[in-house]
Amino acid sequence: MTRPPTAAQRRVIDTADPVTGRLRGTDAQLSALVKRGLAFKHPRPPHDHFLTPAGHRLRETPAEEPAAPASAPEDSGVFAPRVGGEEAAHTTSARQREVHGAWQGLLELRRMTNPGGATDRPCDWERAHLVRAAALALEAAGHRPAPGDGEGYRVRATPQPEAVAVYEEDLTALRACATTLERAGWQVSEHTEPRTRARYLLASPRRT
Repeated sequence: MTRPPTAAQRRVIDTADPVTGRLRGTDAQLSALVKRGLAFKHPRPPHDHFLTPAGHRLRETPAEEPAAPASAPEDSGVFAPRVGGEEAAHTTSARQREVHGAWQGLLELRRMTNPGGATDRPCDWERAHLVRAAALALEAAGHRPAPGDGEGYRVRATPQPEAVAVYEEDLTALRACATTLERAGWQVSEHTEPRTRARYLLASPRRT
């Protein structure tokens, strides 16, 4: 079995950009992660290092201390797309910059990891983090997440392996969410809850 990364290497992994997987560390640490198959060096200048899918999986695995959850509050220092239902959902200019940067980073990750450098469809990171990926696409496009029990979108996991549900009480806003997700490379269909008759979306990352 491959030896686990050292404590210093693990810190480099844990502090990687949560969306792009961009790493910061010493040359020795980064080279060691490349040798372990946990990172790769981008061939284009400035030749930054990024987590591989194996590195992302390791990052999601708690080490001695649990990693911060996806719903971590903003003051924890961990960026998390708003999935809807968060108590503190005020949009500030700083938050808008964070969301814009995260979305641009995700597009760069698509370019680096999708065949042919395609940016018009989701990448492996998005398929492994469906709720967060869909929420980021919506928030980056300016849709309003539901604050607490208020109005706005809510992205939730579903029993289906590659699908999330998007809820929005306003039908016009719901269909605007569908348009945004389709433009971001998701397949979207509209459905009705059998009991409540509420409309919702099912969205899955498009592969081609």
